[in-house]
Amino acid sequence: MKKLVLIVAVCLCLGIAARVLPAYAQKIDRTQLPIPDTQYKYPGKIPLDARDAKFPPIKPLRPPESAPNVVVILLDDIGFGAPSTFGGGINMPTFDSLAKQGLRYTQFHTAALCSPTREALLTGHNHHSIGMGAITELATSAPGYNSIRPNQVATVAEILKLNGYNTAAFGKMHQTPAWEVSASGPFTRWPVGEGFEKFYGFLGGETNQWAPMVFEGTTRIEPPHTPGYNFMTDMTDQAIAWLRFQHTMTPDKPFFMYFAPGALHAPHHTPKEWIDKYKGKFDEGWDKYREDTLARQKQLGLVPQNTQLAPWPPSVKHWNDLSADDKTAAERLMENYAGFGEYCDHEIGRLFDALKEAGVSDNTLIVYIAGDNGMSAEGGLAGTLNEMTTFNGVPDTTANIVAHADEIGGPNSFPHIPVGWALAGDTPFQWTKQIASHYGGTRNGMVISWPARIKDTGGIRTQWHHVIDVTPTILETAGLPQPKSVNGIKQKPMEGVSIVYTFANAKVPTRHTTQYFEMFGNRGIYHDGWTAVTQHSIPWDVAGTPPKFTADKWELYNTNDDFSQAQDVSAKYPDKLRELQRLFLAEAEKYNVLPLDDRRVERFVPTLAGRPSLMWGRTSVTLYPGMVGMMENATLDVKNRSHTITADIEVPQGGGAGVIIAQGGRFGGWTLYMKGGKLKYCYNYLNQVRYTVKSTDSLPLGKAVVKLDFKYDGGGVGKGGTATLYVNDQKVGEGRVDKTQPYVFSGEGEDVGEDLETPVTEDYKEGDNKFTGTIDKVTIAVTPPPAQVEKEEERGAAVADEGIE
Repeated sequence: MKKLVLIVAVCLCLGIAARVLPAYAQKIDRTQLPIPDTQYKYPGKIPLDARDAKFPPIKPLRPPESAPNVVVILLDDIGFGAPSTFGGGINMPTFDSLAKQGLRYTQFHTAALCSPTREALLTGHNHHSIGMGAITELATSAPGYNSIRPNQVATVAEILKLNGYNTAAFGKMHQTPAWEVSASGPFTRWPVGEGFEKFYGFLGGETNQWAPMVFEGTTRIEPPHTPGYNFMTDMTDQAIAWLRFQHTMTPDKPFFMYFAPGALHAPHHTPKEWIDKYKGKFDEGWDKYREDTLARQKQLGLVPQNTQLAPWPPSVKHWNDLSADDKTAAERLMENYAGFGEYCDHEIGRLFDALKEAGVSDNTLIVYIAGDNGMSAEGGLAGTLNEMTTFNGVPDTTANIVAHADEIGGPNSFPHIPVGWALAGDTPFQWTKQIASHYGGTRNGMVISWPARIKDTGGIRTQWHHVIDVTPTILETAGLPQPKSVNGIKQKPMEGVSIVYTFANAKVPTRHTTQYFEMFGNRGIYHDGWTAVTQHSIPWDVAGTPPKFTADKWELYNTNDDFSQAQDVSAKYPDKLRELQRLFLAEAEKYNVLPLDDRRVERFVPTLAGRPSLMWGRTSVTLYPGMVGMMENATLDVKNRSHTITADIEVPQGGGAGVIIAQGGRFGGWTLYMKGGKLKYCYNYLNQVRYTVKSTDSLPLGKAVVKLDFKYDGGGVGKGGTATLYVNDQKVGEGRVDKTQPYVFSGEGEDVGEDLETPVTEDYKEGDNKFTGTIDKVTIAVTPPPAQVEKEEERGAAVADEGIE
């Protein structure tokens, strides 16, 4: 018996040893991931007694010696000319300080839109090449636009994890296909399925910063509803806690942190003390801001001295042409936006302080990118106090913004800046986010710091680079090859080039010589300093019909001499233009850009676009307690049609109170709930008016079937209807809802048994509105909309999706 035990013990030791070699062998093939296990061969005859055997110690897998920690910071919707680090009017001292110890890159580019830039950054591939031709909510079945990252392309997080890094992502992740954002998954394209061992943040284009929809891993959690809570601070706290825990447990193990705030994407939710810093700072308007910013950029040596301001779009008024109220509204909205930017930068400063405290800042590569595209023009020409009005085709008014100016940035607002400030924030370039043809949509400021290796502190780099170059840069600094195989799948070669060659040499020629751009038909090509571009559609002109692609007017710029694309020389060099147009088509075919797709209506409808939809074809769905945080595009659509909501409940002693089911929140939505023993229904129209219907009497104790019957008026989208309440098939209340939201509620989830995030009605408390009785089930049933409504829904839904990016 003793011999048997001894033999088993020896075999176990051998089994353990067999999985050790890849981690400590001198030569490890890191092109095959995971690194293949190999059997340790004991030299000579294996002793019977473990006391006589000598095995090498277990050494956990680690990357090559001296591989740095890596922190990638990606801000949202901020342009080249906004941060102080690149001459802008938003004070960003953390960014400034990092530039003094690292390198500023003045010719770094993104993909002009959220999801495409992020997927390109994390893979080293062009966004169409990996299916992310637009945001996930506009995916089609075309290979370049399906939003499905192919398994032949691993993320940098997966590559680093399989090489011995710890990995974590905090903040915004907008790369998961829309139909996979539910409790059903699959989770392979959620952050935790893409190589991030830790994820704390939100999925999608935006979230309420005061009351966010947060996931930890794949689990929906409700953040605290404490006064002053803001997700920007919360995500920073989470990142610092993870960093400290990871470093304490394994100080020899490097980490990769992807830190992507929702800032400065709308809603611009800013603590008041940060807004107050900018009181009166923008009173001179956006024209003067552009002039002053360009002057500072020249003084800082960020742009050539002959740089000119690019042309201003004729559809946007100059500052002096605005009314007094227009100016007041624009000033307040921009003060809030700027405060949001500095507040975000301050929180990043806390993260950097934690790196210093841990003693790891010297060997930490930091890539800080100010923007995933140019500044956003999705707030419309006047800006807005509630972005949901824009999404529903109900533009905000200057009078409304001025009347609620003191609420801008606070929990009762969902604000966005006007187009004029977006253009100014992209100084010295023209155009904005979404317009990939011009540098106003794609040029973003970037700083890289790595004290252990970068010695030209405070240096400026003018080499031309693109977001697809970030992953190759990270791998080179870590001493890791680009993998040939990941999880048994042969990998496509990366399409970006490393930026490391620029660290020690400011004058070395750029190695990224050719790059296409395309977004919603706005397209162009860069090659050896020349750009051929055509602006095809405009974000704030959602009702307009773009021309045929063959009718687009192309422009030509020699950016070797014309940094800001201010002088169109297409008439002077027609042969050069034709050469670059041919090159664009060749690159477009190579990287799945074709066929070009500028459809804004059809792409919103899953069956027309060719993508899956969880609810398509269903006219009813039954929900149960615990089903919360269901995204709007993953639930049954009750907009613009008659519908019923039927719930089987049990009213407790003392009468029922709390939410039975709710969808949306403070900025638009509906809720069926009880208060004081009575059944109530509230329809919140864009936080402008709340229509409430309640039962005449309290409900009897015990089991009951309660129902809302909403009869839609018809005649188009956004019309009104009659809401009738029933208890056990007896009519107990009725009221009118004069108008409804046609396209989107508020980007918040649908919840059974409570109303998470912000409340639909102020009739119950935020964070304290759970149903006090028992809910068995809730059934939502809808009637198909008439053909007229379907067409209007499709047309308007495209308007809604314009901004949720």
